[in-house]
Amino acid sequence: QLQAYGGGLVQAGGSLRLSCAAPRRNFGRHTMGWFRQAPGKEREFVAAIASSGEDTKFADSVKGRFTISRDNANNTVYLQMNSLKPEDTAVYFCALSFVSKTTMREELYKFWGQGTLVTVSS
Repeated sequence: QLQAYGGGLVQAGGSLRLSCAAPRRNFGRHTMGWFRQAPGKEREFVAAIASSGEDTKFADSVKGRFTISRDNANNTVYLQMNSLKPEDTAVYFCALSFVSKTTMREELYKFWGQGTLVTVSS
């Protein structure tokens, strides 16, 4: 069971850091991803990080503003969100994939957290 937390209300231009705890054996071997779903929209890919932490991938909409990292010793993945915009408002989900490289493909993520709400005010 993945547990995402760290969401909240922030003003535009502000920052938030989301965390996702994944109490799963061999966490360090799995690719982790973040997705988000805004009201009335489909869920979309945000970022992913492979097991080593060196392979990362970002959606074009967040490149240069968001970073993803992981702490394999503590089974946790992070999403640092800077320069937040109102259009970043969404429920953010973390997910785990068994593929070895980063992927944007939602169907390749087999385990999902419950989501944490990020609201960016203008």
